[in-house]
Amino acid sequence: MNWQALSPVRYRLAEGACWDVATQALYWVDIAGFKACRLQGGAQRHWQLHEPVSAFIPTQAGDALVTLASGVHRLALDSPEQAPALRLWCQADPVAGNRANEARCDPQGNLWLGSMQNNLDAEGGDLPLERRSGGLFRIDHQGRVAPLLAGQGIVNTLLWSDDGAWLYSADTLDGVIYRYPLDAQGLPGPRQVWAAEHPRGAPDGSAMDADGYVWNARWGGHCLLRFAPDGSLDRIVELPVEHPTSCVFGGPDLTRLYVTSSRQSGSHNPLDGAVLWADLGVRGQPCQRFGG
Repeated sequence: MNWQALSPVRYRLAEGACWDVATQALYWVDIAGFKACRLQGGAQRHWQLHEPVSAFIPTQAGDALVTLASGVHRLALDSPEQAPALRLWCQADPVAGNRANEARCDPQGNLWLGSMQNNLDAEGGDLPLERRSGGLFRIDHQGRVAPLLAGQGIVNTLLWSDDGAWLYSADTLDGVIYRYPLDAQGLPGPRQVWAAEHPRGAPDGSAMDADGYVWNARWGGHCLLRFAPDGSLDRIVELPVEHPTSCVFGGPDLTRLYVTSSRQSGSHNPLDGAVLWADLGVRGQPCQRFGG
């Protein structure tokens, strides 16, 4: 597979890849670099923020949501890169010392946000993880927050089955991907292990293809793992980066896979921290905009 870097830029902790079908634009973040990034029509923009940002998601209203340590904010996309116009939308997690991590929109356009203990200092440097204080929250179009889960380690991967019956979500500290049955209101029930631990890294962000297979970025594993709908391992996709963090299907036909990665201290790999892409010939499922 011919993986290429999107640009010469290398990020400290690129994450949260999201493809907007309507505008043919790729959104992602650099969590440790405090940047919200977008590629549209061959032009890249990087809005410089002042705290960790874990996701950057376009909205039906025409702006975008950014999930920061201080809460979920709305970002005006016509604002200057060095002076982004932000408006606080809601504060999902009430636990002091937590920050946002994985965030995706469900098929109804609600934002699902996973949090974790903040592991970054004021300059984006690493802090030790000492507690499982994360949670999972659902935020509707009016900014109303519903707490769903508590006691989470590092919430990663948020995907929904085609029939709306299941939520797939990983806890990186546990090393597995869980699935949760969803009730008539779309709320998760008791979890079960869907994809077991694997020696090739820990589960980070994921994308689902049109056949229901899950492509999971493996932190520390130099690869993606493709899991079949029953949770069995279908394929190992080697990558030229040590710490892939998320992936998303994009391009005009949703057959291009974008992969974000992290550049850790001491890395000598020239592609670590790059946003990678390759044309797979496999069609993916589209991302959802926030409905508000």
